[in-house]
Amino acid sequence: MKSVLILFDNIINLYIWVLIIHVIISWLVAFNILNTSNRFVYSLLDVSHRLTSPPLDYIRRFLPNLGSIDISPVVLILGLMFLRNLVFEFLAPTLF
Repeated sequence: MKSVLILFDNIINLYIWVLIIHVIISWLVAFNILNTSNRFVYSLLDVSHRLTSPPLDYIRRFLPNLGSIDISPVVLILGLMFLRNLVFEFLAPTLF
């Protein structure tokens, strides 16, 4: 069971990093630092968008409109950290 918790923690950490990379790449594309006509940039943005779009779109439905500011990645990261801490708070004392 300890291995399952470690795997869960690693998956959450990996997804948080994918989310951060997606946000940074989308900012660089929005400010015309990266060009999406480059095949590598386009494929990296496409993969990160496919991985992060479903939960971010779900969160955006419940957030108020703040204009051009999108805080859904922050809400998702905080939610993932809360979930990870909650799982470790309830399951870890029985294992260790």
